[in-house]
Amino acid sequence: MPTAMQLKPNIASSTAGFLFDPATGDSFAANALAADILARTRAGQAEAAIKAAIVAHYDVAPAQLEKDWDDLLAQLRDFNLLDPAA
Repeated sequence: MPTAMQLKPNIASSTAGFLFDPATGDSFAANALAADILARTRAGQAEAAIKAAIVAHYDVAPAQLEKDWDDLLAQLRDFNLLDPAA
């Protein structure tokens, strides 16, 4: 099951966390954690699997991850980078 954090299909992203919207010419830089989340999302991993992997790999408490997840989702939504069909 895909996550609600699906980027629009035309958004280019790199493993380093750079995002580019060719429709607007805007570019964005994500930190390492956000880049990992976005890469896992692009790979089709489910939200629960992504969160479990992040908690296992990074020194982050589940409650902090939930807050960070919601913040990232809000930023992506604010920048109009999310796929409304997801």
